[in-house]
Amino acid sequence: MRALLGLAGRIDAATRLLARFAGALIFALVLVGAFNAILRTVDAEFGTGLSSNRWLELQWYLFSIAFLLGGPWALSVGAHVRVDVLHERFPRKVAAWIDLLGTLFLLIPFCLFVLWACWDAVLDSWRVLEVSNDPDGLPRYPIRTVPMIAFALMLLQAFAEAIKRVAFLRGLGGEELLGTSQNVEAGT
Repeated sequence: MRALLGLAGRIDAATRLLARFAGALIFALVLVGAFNAILRTVDAEFGTGLSSNRWLELQWYLFSIAFLLGGPWALSVGAHVRVDVLHERFPRKVAAWIDLLGTLFLLIPFCLFVLWACWDAVLDSWRVLEVSNDPDGLPRYPIRTVPMIAFALMLLQAFAEAIKRVAFLRGLGGEELLGTSQNVEAGT
């Protein structure tokens, strides 16, 4: 079990690193948005032709990547959607059982389903090197791959969460193993 807890710790560390990357993408998104607004204003005023759909699509891509890569981190710190009103009223062991069963019977199968459902569409997109239908748009095949990557990472984080819940329930780890919304507020 100690080896599994070590693996869960490494997955958590990788998830935190990806969350920092996602945060940097949000900063880049703001810069691209501001740049795009300036270009559109200059183009409207002077007809420079500098404005392009590429900037708008890049904003969408950056937001999509940041949002999807932030999901595993939200799971790791307990910031994901759940019924906290009920969850917080349960003893920690009951809550850990609920989390474990939800992870094993809902989250993991859902991640596997999404990976399976996306596979053919992603392969087709890469096969034809799909591009945007918008004039001067960006290639679509790389962004079509991001949900698969994100759900693979979510699946890894789900395994880490299951390992931590089992360790907690067996008395091998303290509550610090379990992600809670308080961790988000504390910045961990």
